[in-house]
Amino acid sequence: QVHLLESGGGLVQPGGSLRLSCVASGNIFNIQTMAWYRQAPGNEREMVARIYSGGGTMIADAVKGRFIISRDDDLNTVYLQMNDLKPEDTAVYYCNVIDTRFRPSAAPNEYDYWGQGTQVTVSS
Repeated sequence: QVHLLESGGGLVQPGGSLRLSCVASGNIFNIQTMAWYRQAPGNEREMVARIYSGGGTMIADAVKGRFIISRDDDLNTVYLQMNDLKPEDTAVYYCNVIDTRFRPSAAPNEYDYWGQGTQVTVSS
């Protein structure tokens, strides 16, 4: 079992910045993919940014050029630097981690974990 602890959310004015952090702890095998999702009231949860074990990233069009995802594998931590925040960025942000157990001569097991969410509110 892996536990995810998110931090860094809050209230910020339009144009401001926030940095979210998510630390994974527990019985970790190999964290392959780390990602941030968000869900605004009345909307479905959507992917914001994803980073793979090799460092490649995928960024949603809505935040491209403003948000940066990074990871520190020594600390089992993923970050989301959010710049030039807009009111439409207001949502609960969730950390997602895929932990992979590689097994000899067998298909790997993948375990999907979610954080509890952190509120980001962009308002003047």
